[in-house]
This record gives sequence, C-alpha cells and structure tokens, in this order.
Amino acid sequence: MSREIIQRGAEAILYRDGNMIVKDRVKKGYRIPALDDEIRKKRTKLEAGLLDRARRAGVSSPKAEMADKHLIRMDYIDGERVKDALAGMKSAGQKKLGEKIGAMIAALHSADIVHGDLTTSNMILKGNELYVIDFGLGKVSHKVEDKATDLFLLYEAILSTHYGISGSIWKIIINMYMQKYSTAPEVMKRFEKIGQRRRYK
Repeated sequence: MSREIIQRGAEAILYRDGNMIVKDRVKKGYRIPALDDEIRKKRTKLEAGLLDRARRAGVSSPKAEMADKHLIRMDYIDGERVKDALAGMKSAGQKKLGEKIGAMIAALHSADIVHGDLTTSNMILKGNELYVIDFGLGKVSHKVEDKATDLFLLYEAILSTHYGISGSIWKIIINMYMQKYSTAPEVMKRFEKIGQRRRYK
C-alpha cells in the first residue's frame, strides 16, 4: 500500500497509511551510524511507551505500537488542531477547551509524563474529545523543573499563536491545572522563576 507523506520534520517523517499514521525517525548524517541507530531506537521505544503511559493515565492519545526499531504505527486522529479550533470559537467554547487542556496537562504531570513540545499544534479536538499527540521530545520525570518547563513552552506557544486571547485562555488552563494536580503550586512557583530567568538573559 502506498503511503502519503503528510509531514516532514527534522526528527521524523509522518506518513498516512489508511486509518493509521506511520512515524519514521530519520537518520542523522552527522552522527556515527551505530550511535545514530541506537539513539533513534531508544527515542522510538520511549515515544511508544509514553503514548501508552498517557492513555493509561486517562489522557486521550493515539494508540501506538512499534512497527520496527525506528517506526511507530499509531491511530490517525481525524479532528481539528486546537491551534485552528481556538481561533473560531466563542468565549464559552474557549473556556471549555481551556479547561480540557488544563485537565489534560494535570493528568500527564500526575503520571510524571513531560510532553516536551506542548503546543496547540500538538493537540487535536475530535468532537468533544481532546487528544494530545507527538511525544517525540517527551520523557518520564518527577522533577518540578521539567514540568514547569513543559508549561512554559505552552505559555510561549499560546502567547505567539493566540495573542488576542492569550491572557484569558492561559488563566483558564492554569486554574484547571491547579485544581487537578496536587503539586501544581510548586510547579507554578518554578514557572515564575523560569520566566524571570528568560527576562533577564
């Protein structure tokens, strides 16, 4: 069956294969071949494991399996990127979606999952269900610093992509995150410190 390339990035190529997505982690020519093979294998295995861990934590994400040492096959989520969905929503819809995002991040962090690339481009709204995708930069970590960095990446993404509503949507996300995650106060304190470090660089 022929595959349709839907995205070509620095780390991987994504193919559409029927109702599945195939993620092929690409070779890096600047690395020693044996080392490159090992890194790609480890990252692929980790990403498949994170997707499974997220689903077990109650977070909607594609069901995935390693098809090869560098390949992941996963469900194709036929929905709208949150990046696009937010723009056309009225305030009531934005509030509901913001609450879903906050609850989703709380569930990830409660399971010690750090996504690594939290943006509204990596969230998909299918009906009323919010999915998170692309754990290619993710890891398992209990560290407050890592979780605060996760949040700060999302904050910067929202500020740049959804500037007109960034203040209101961020407040909604964080309010729900604080409600759902017991360690949220510590994470938010570190979040503020990260912001200060960025401002004074």
